[in-house]
Amino acid sequence: MRIIIALAAAGLGTLAPTADAATLLMLERPGCMYCARWDLEIAPVYAKTDEGLRAPLRRVDLSEGWPEDLGGIARDAMTPTFVLVEGGREVARLRGYPGDNFFWQLLGKMLDKLPVTAE
Repeated sequence: MRIIIALAAAGLGTLAPTADAATLLMLERPGCMYCARWDLEIAPVYAKTDEGLRAPLRRVDLSEGWPEDLGGIARDAMTPTFVLVEGGREVARLRGYPGDNFFWQLLGKMLDKLPVTAE
């Protein structure tokens, strides 16, 4: 992983996520005040963290309908809802945004459910 990060930082290449790679879905909708709070407290750093590297964020705007490629993932009306997906299947779900301290702890527990991969 460190080599990949170093290569990306140097502009020498990046790896696009595969369909089997872990992804953190953020289900959101316009006007969601807790989504806005997440955007302020977490979004600026998420992609730079170990968690963000392990499960890149994919935003899903519920006001635009449900994406076809997420047909196997249960929809949710509550926003924000975070769904950890790997290989097209749901691994874990967090409904709501509990604040920055609790978010990282709960996300860690979600990521613990992923299989361990060799670096």
